[in-house]
Amino acid sequence: MSESGAIRREVVILDDKEALSREAAHRFVFLANQKIRAGGLFHVALSGGSTPEMLYGLLAALPFRDDVDWGKVHFFFGDERAVPPDHADSNYRMANAALFAPLSVPAANIHRMPGEAPDLDAAARSYEAELRAHLTGSTADAIPRFDLVLLGMGPDGHTASLFPHKPALQEKTRLVVASEPGLKPFVPRLTLTFPVLDAAAHVLFLVAGADKAVTLHRVLSGPADPENLPSQSVAPTNGRLVWLVDHAAMGQ
Repeated sequence: MSESGAIRREVVILDDKEALSREAAHRFVFLANQKIRAGGLFHVALSGGSTPEMLYGLLAALPFRDDVDWGKVHFFFGDERAVPPDHADSNYRMANAALFAPLSVPAANIHRMPGEAPDLDAAARSYEAELRAHLTGSTADAIPRFDLVLLGMGPDGHTASLFPHKPALQEKTRLVVASEPGLKPFVPRLTLTFPVLDAAAHVLFLVAGADKAVTLHRVLSGPADPENLPSQSVAPTNGRLVWLVDHAAMGQ
């Protein structure tokens, strides 16, 4: 366990992206079963990207697919691009192909962000209402608490669709906002904000690849620089923060 300022975090280094994804799958299954065996539903916010896609493929295959009661897992999204759900850039499309369809996840358990909505601000407010309606214990003035949030980190230090120097970084009250693009593809986004990310019981970063090494070193070992490195700002207030990284990403 290491600390950076007031942020307590665990950093686990794996050999490569496959080993990282397998470790993430074990952790996902453990946390899901822990919540389900206690009589509850498991609420997870998914991430986009190639590393999560590998994780989703593992979860949808043996042995992991038979280790979880998927009817008791509810899937949300950390962010989405302003594209239709069948678009190549859609995080939902990727998750559906890799995870939902192979597992035959009930449609009622999939809570996608409507990236194709003509009014993204209204879509963000609607998605926030959906979070409050489905996450147990969420009241009008409480912040919904995810059991698990999966996050990645871009080479520019962004996470979800919280990009460097964008207004969404300063949001303190809303849980979902429309976000300006900061990286290709340059389309607007919907994203969860820091208040709901920091309310999660578990936050799991998945970071693989040598192209992340310089930025990861700055995020984990450098001084606080939240405007340039949004990933650095994720700090669960009453939860666990774990970074799973591969050797290539830890190049420095």
